[in-house]
Amino acid sequence: SFQEPDMIALRSFAPVLFASGLIAGLVPFSATAQTGDISPQDRAGIEKIIREYLIQNPEVLQEALVELERRQQQAQEDAQKQALASYSEALTQSPHGIVVGNPDGDVTLVEFFDYNCGYCKRAVADVAALTKADPKLRVVLRDLPILGPDSVDASVVALAAREQLDGDKYFEFHTRLMTSRGRVGKERALAVAKEMGLDLARLQKDLESPKVREALAETLELGDKLSLTGTPAFVIGDAIIPGAVGAEPIRQRIASMRSCGKSEC
Repeated sequence: SFQEPDMIALRSFAPVLFASGLIAGLVPFSATAQTGDISPQDRAGIEKIIREYLIQNPEVLQEALVELERRQQQAQEDAQKQALASYSEALTQSPHGIVVGNPDGDVTLVEFFDYNCGYCKRAVADVAALTKADPKLRVVLRDLPILGPDSVDASVVALAAREQLDGDKYFEFHTRLMTSRGRVGKERALAVAKEMGLDLARLQKDLESPKVREALAETLELGDKLSLTGTPAFVIGDAIIPGAVGAEPIRQRIASMRSCGKSEC
């Protein structure tokens, strides 16, 4: 039977055993490694001790869950950093990205957005403020229409409109569409295009362009590779910034990129 020192040792390992889901298997394996084949009776005794200990000390389960969540989050962050390094060129230099701000800027900020995302509507003012205050900032807009068919239709029109608009004019179109009231779809996107004087016949033709579909496909693939779970999502250097965090946190990351080449120095 286990003595008190054994129980102390068991407590230190219990979170790991629980988190891995292998309580019943790992302990017998450990015993086997030290003493040879373990009998069914000894195995049952060990499992009983573990069960009784966890019932008497349920806080250990909570500690295990917290540790498991921490490890999962760290694994996701590591995977995202690896993906950022692998897809850096596609994120920042792809012809399918729409560049606003300074096209030759020294720092690039990438935004993934959906025209029907409430938080994206809030963030558009932050992006406008950042580009206005920082003449050296380069911004790449990536349509990630994940909120339904209307979002896809709006993005298709917007991507077609880029054939007639660029720079500040495109960002004006983007802002008007983003700040529209109600649900944004094809009808609203075409209305904004008409308000801005675009050639609607040409726009209708460009809606069928393979280039538009390729742009959407590439952005959706990037969102998947980066494990993005929502919009807006900002990418700067080696970091993904989820949500409408406001202009200041992004401005700090931009300053860090200029200072040390990383999103955080």
